[in-house]
Amino acid sequence: MSAPATGPLLLLDGASLWFRAFYAIPEKITAPDGQPVNAVRGFTDMVAALVKQHAPSRLVVCLDLDWRPKFRVDLIPSYKAHRVAEEQPADAIDAVAEEVPDTLTPQVDMIMAVLEAAGIATAGAEGLEADDVIGTLATVERDSEVIVVSGDRDLLQLVRDTPAPPVRVFYVGRGLSKAELWGPAEVSAKYGVPQENAGPLYADMATLRGDASDGLPGVAGIGDKSAAQLVSKFGSIESLRAAAADPDSDMAKGVRAKLVAAEDYLKAAAPVVRVVQDATVEFSRPDLLPREPANPEELQALAVAYNAESPVKRLITAMAKR
Repeated sequence: MSAPATGPLLLLDGASLWFRAFYAIPEKITAPDGQPVNAVRGFTDMVAALVKQHAPSRLVVCLDLDWRPKFRVDLIPSYKAHRVAEEQPADAIDAVAEEVPDTLTPQVDMIMAVLEAAGIATAGAEGLEADDVIGTLATVERDSEVIVVSGDRDLLQLVRDTPAPPVRVFYVGRGLSKAELWGPAEVSAKYGVPQENAGPLYADMATLRGDASDGLPGVAGIGDKSAAQLVSKFGSIESLRAAAADPDSDMAKGVRAKLVAAEDYLKAAAPVVRVVQDATVEFSRPDLLPREPANPEELQALAVAYNAESPVKRLITAMAKR
């Protein structure tokens, strides 16, 4: 029988972390066969550091099975459009792929092999992004505190104090050494939205202001401060749209004009920005983090093959010392 879970559930945004690892460590770090292994080493070290710092009882590396889901593109065609490889034909909708460095692609398979041998669960949802997997697992969790690890601020929409258990985002956008733990209080203080509903209001604020990195134009003339004021006053994008359409509502004429002009965008963008919270998630294995690798011999063989013996040793030590 498994020991009772006492530590948090750690949900890692897989691609967010291995992209950061790839760019943080020089490609001259190679395996004995000459293949670059900078992302493998960096990612493994990140996981080891996160396990050491947060002592999770459960851990899931969440995956993009579709980094640009069709339902989001149908609603907002510009969604992540700038990340599509330029050489792809414009009509090859099913073939488009995010621009990934040639030397990173094979390392993702290496990372998956290391996780499997270590006994660390991965999870994905057909046709959806890692954000949606994280959103679902964080929303349905009822036993353990949830800590989401990502360099994507969009996931701040998940923070909560109630209903229990709490959800926090460990934001690593500036690197693991400068990572910050965000909850409703921190989101409220930074963005000026009410603490009691800070997560959902952050998503609505982001919808209004837009996000160039995701190809979301936002509402012309609405920035961070005015977006926060509007969602704080009216409570949601839906309430804002209703107020803008109501000539008797308490809304300034200039703001009303901006929102009415952006009605089509607002109607489409809200479900694009909000993460899915009821996805059908499939796991590679149970999410309980073992104290010993699932396959020690295979893990050691991979460590040698990938020139990652030191990071793998640190991971094994971190798992054992929780």
